[in-house]
Amino acid sequence: MRSITLPILATVLLFTQSCQKDIGDANSGGPGTAKVNFIFKFDSNQVRLNALGQPATMPAGHAGQSPRFNLMSAHYVEMTPSAFTGLGAGAVLYKAPEVTTGGARAIDFSRSTFAGNNQTFLSVPVNSFAPGTYTWLRVSLAYQNYNVYMNALGQTIDATLASFIGYNTYLGTYKVKDSTVTVNSNKLQGYWAVEGKVSGFGFLSTGQAPPGATTVPNPLFATSPIPQGSCLVTGEFNTPLVITGNEASDINIIVSLSTNKSFEWIDVDGNGTFDPNNGDAVVDMGIRGMMPKRL
Repeated sequence: MRSITLPILATVLLFTQSCQKDIGDANSGGPGTAKVNFIFKFDSNQVRLNALGQPATMPAGHAGQSPRFNLMSAHYVEMTPSAFTGLGAGAVLYKAPEVTTGGARAIDFSRSTFAGNNQTFLSVPVNSFAPGTYTWLRVSLAYQNYNVYMNALGQTIDATLASFIGYNTYLGTYKVKDSTVTVNSNKLQGYWAVEGKVSGFGFLSTGQAPPGATTVPNPLFATSPIPQGSCLVTGEFNTPLVITGNEASDINIIVSLSTNKSFEWIDVDGNGTFDPNNGDAVVDMGIRGMMPKRL
């Protein structure tokens, strides 16, 4: 994988952040009135996987840290009955709005919805998709906002990072923390911005990861591949999810995402801390596994 550099640029920043949605109370009504609620959980202790869904250790000469997540958004959600179900052949529960404003088809970031840890990111009526037994979940992740520690000028900085990991995203303007960034164009998977303060001055830097630099775990790579450049993470339910279509009470699904050292860099000085001014270069910002579980 090629590296992603993080230069520091000084600027003054202002911002107000919102867009979080809390988990609602379980619905209870007549047959078929229930919803399936999908809830994000960010787990830094969950097994760290590679793109093939196998446990992954940190490569020699690299270091990583587990980001502290603020928000995430999803672009596509699908449940499938077996490991041999092709992409799109299962129950497609959600697909985010897309536009061609920037030329090629892209996720419309301005209409994305966001959720934080232990918050619902999608609710789907059980009568809106086919009853059946589902064993796998696919979630295409589109956007991450989290905090990481970095060192510069002898100081430890608590920086905020916005990472766009969807296949392609049209961005008008977006906010990192206190900053507003204007783009008005499409950005491919791996576009990012980082913001923080050092010696009392704010800095903002943006960049683009090379193709293939984002890890996307798919344990079904041999039987149900995903498109190159997508962030379609695949995970197996802890027990098969049986949907009759007559459920009267909501079903809550925890979608546990591994953030175990998901922020990874080449550790040039070998000190285990992220020092971009010393030549440390980020090589990966991808989620490191998904475990869906019914509550």
